[in-house]
Amino acid sequence: MLRPVLQYPDPLLAKVSEPVAEINDEIRALAQDMLDTLTTVGGVGIAAPQIGVLKRVVIIDVSQEKNDPDLPQDFKVFVNPVITVLDPKGHEENEGCLSVPELRAKVKRPRRVALDALDLDGKPVHIEGEDYYGACMQHETDHLDGKLFIDHISYLKRSLYDKKMRKGRK
Repeated sequence: MLRPVLQYPDPLLAKVSEPVAEINDEIRALAQDMLDTLTTVGGVGIAAPQIGVLKRVVIIDVSQEKNDPDLPQDFKVFVNPVITVLDPKGHEENEGCLSVPELRAKVKRPRRVALDALDLDGKPVHIEGEDYYGACMQHETDHLDGKLFIDHISYLKRSLYDKKMRKGRK
């Protein structure tokens, strides 16, 4: 089921999500709703808080690992994901977000990370990513801790965006 994507500055986006205690039909339905929403609005990932559910579930297009835009999208669900930094050397990527429309900004993140989680069958999953793919993994898991990519940009750039958003709502 298609769900609306929450938009910044919705306060729910700043809340920390709860771990999933059991992977059941409710969580599978949530994952399907997330996938339906993501494939309809477009993007490379989505987190449950973006559709108003404070559970630690993300979906990421794992085809991004290959860094080939001609590959078909391959979405995977990750439950209770944990990021481990493998190479702390900073790397900048231009990021955008379904919840922060009309803004893209350079964000500096660790170059290489690992993501450990469970799949929808409750089996452990381990993936690694660097550069753009690693940034995608970090971006989506940030949502679970109430963080948006704009929390990583300069105060000035964020202030200008906030001003633009307020002006647009008048």
